[in-house]
Amino acid sequence: MLKRKWFLYITEFFSGMAVMAIELGASRLLAPYFSSSQIVWTIIIGAIMIAMALGNIWGGRLADKNPSPDKLYSRIIVVAIWVAAIPLLGKYVIAGISLLLASFVGSNFLIWASLFSCIALFVFPLMLLGTVSPSLVKYSIASLDESGKIVGELNALNTIGSIIGTFAPTFITIPTVGTSWTFLIFAGILLAIAVAYFISEKKHLVKIIVSLLLMIVLTIFGAGSSFAFWAESGTTMTEDESIYNYLQVTESEEEIRLSTNVLFGIQSIARKDGRLTGMYYDYALAAPFMANVTEKEDFRILILGMGTGTYAKQCYEYFDNTHIEGVEIDKKILDLAYSRFGLPKDPRIECIEFDGRAYLRNADKYDVIMVDAYRDITIPFQMSSKEFFQEVKSHLKEDGVMTVNLNMRSDKKNSINDYLCDTIASVFPYVYTADCGGNREVFASTKGDVMTKLSDGAAAYNDAELTYFMEQVESALTAYQGGNLILTDDKAPVELLGMQVIDELIAEELKYYKDLFKGKSLSEIIDMLK
Repeated sequence: MLKRKWFLYITEFFSGMAVMAIELGASRLLAPYFSSSQIVWTIIIGAIMIAMALGNIWGGRLADKNPSPDKLYSRIIVVAIWVAAIPLLGKYVIAGISLLLASFVGSNFLIWASLFSCIALFVFPLMLLGTVSPSLVKYSIASLDESGKIVGELNALNTIGSIIGTFAPTFITIPTVGTSWTFLIFAGILLAIAVAYFISEKKHLVKIIVSLLLMIVLTIFGAGSSFAFWAESGTTMTEDESIYNYLQVTESEEEIRLSTNVLFGIQSIARKDGRLTGMYYDYALAAPFMANVTEKEDFRILILGMGTGTYAKQCYEYFDNTHIEGVEIDKKILDLAYSRFGLPKDPRIECIEFDGRAYLRNADKYDVIMVDAYRDITIPFQMSSKEFFQEVKSHLKEDGVMTVNLNMRSDKKNSINDYLCDTIASVFPYVYTADCGGNREVFASTKGDVMTKLSDGAAAYNDAELTYFMEQVESALTAYQGGNLILTDDKAPVELLGMQVIDELIAEELKYYKDLFKGKSLSEIIDMLK
């Protein structure tokens, strides 16, 4: 087989493809636990590049010391089986590492947990894949006269494979069949290449049979494996993946919830017993009153970060004179809005699949613009800058109101909320905030009479429940005095700021359990957890 260079080239092509597919799969595997932020991406890319570099060095030495293709293709079998086991065992590795680190890591827990999880799951197989290129160079070059040509061809094929391995998982396998099958598909490709080599050489038939049986077992048990094994008992759960997000829908007797990518927090919620949710959406209903919704015949609302349409549905039900445009970049979330969260299919609610800031550039003017695109530490920096809020302001009517949901709270000075509120206050002269649960709702306007409009409009509104709640919102609102913590398109370290808040939350939870288990034996701890 090795006398046919095309087979070596095929090996190089698919090894390059597999590296990128595994890297993209890694981001999706880690996302439900550690988010899909730039910080996690940095850890994944850094760990994989280190693994590939070590593999290149090791592979070169192995090729010089023992230039046997049997060793290379045996390593590829190991990679294939390892990668195929990730959908089944990966979540337990992540959970085990996280629990171990929780006992002694005091800060930057997410960074350390994601780093060690990435190392444990992906460094070894990718280091083995890193041995492919130097080994193939050794097998392919017959004379120095053609060494440059062959090395160039192998590198080109590896690069082309990497390009395909970048696009195929993102646009085809992950949104179509999911992350588990993505790992299994590319593991199967690697195994097929190795098996083809050994069959052609008529060697190691036992190794072939064992590896095929392992692949079948791992495929059967791993293909349907759930990432979100922390879901609350008593709920029905739906998991899906899109180009942008890992999606988890849980449903109880009281409500339906959507979480995207992260273990910490709920991104959308819809209660089954009424229109009010008890969450920040209800507070945001103050914005239409501040913009005189009861005095206008045609009231226009733009929601940047539509999600599953909870706020759109509330505005639709409470205010008959509204036309709502909801912008959401993830089509699968919009599909869930209709199929699981009861968003009405009505001309008054227009759903647009688009990036929020990009849509805003060519948008109309609105009475209310709701910004709800922040998801824990995965805050899009381009929707948190001074330039963005200036653009929002330019698309508000003269008496329009912007409301922003800040989904993290911190009592520490110079937290991410301080940065965001200062940035908003640098654009709008009148800013009010209200803390609601774990969120903070911000209202901003160029007019100073918004509180009066809220009070008068809610009092005149013919809905006792909503009027009463608006009175609670009004009492919770405080005027915000801006500072100098300004985020810009050039400098907006939102993920590092968000990570600080997440660390605070984790530290609080871990302190509770550390105090609870302090001085207890292992058997006593196990009994307490039962």
